[in-house]
Amino acid sequence: MSGDRLQNIVNRLTDRLKRDVLIEKSLYDIREVVQSDRAVLYYFYRQWQGRVTCEMLSAIELSILGSTGPDECFNGEYAALYEAGRVRAIADIETEPIHQCHRLFLRSMKVRANLVVPILTEKGLWGLLIAHQCSGPRTWLRSDIEFMQKQAQNMAMSPTIQDS
Repeated sequence: MSGDRLQNIVNRLTDRLKRDVLIEKSLYDIREVVQSDRAVLYYFYRQWQGRVTCEMLSAIELSILGSTGPDECFNGEYAALYEAGRVRAIADIETEPIHQCHRLFLRSMKVRANLVVPILTEKGLWGLLIAHQCSGPRTWLRSDIEFMQKQAQNMAMSPTIQDS
């Protein structure tokens, strides 16, 4: 193996590690500041297809790592809203006017309230930062929303995320 090829591999691994550390720190900070039961990164690996690739939890039984979400619920219409910068704060999935498939999906993950903020890079919608309250309904504060938006902006500006 040539030195250049080896250096390229080392550089890619270093970039991935930096990205993963940034994501984990952001999710840790969200859990600490927002005090949610779960904070996750939903990463889009293909147009409108994604999965939970990282999470911070209040309890291990709340893990949804690897979840892909209901493709029939998250379609181009929703994606376009998030691509336009939509932030979605749901205080109670049981009373919010959402599609039934979305409600059932959130219930299956033990979600009672959620806050979703897009991570937007120059290339478009990279992922979603999501805070879940599982213990009960919750009114999200403006400060919660602003903090998550700041985390999403910091991630979007990172070269390790822009290049991935």
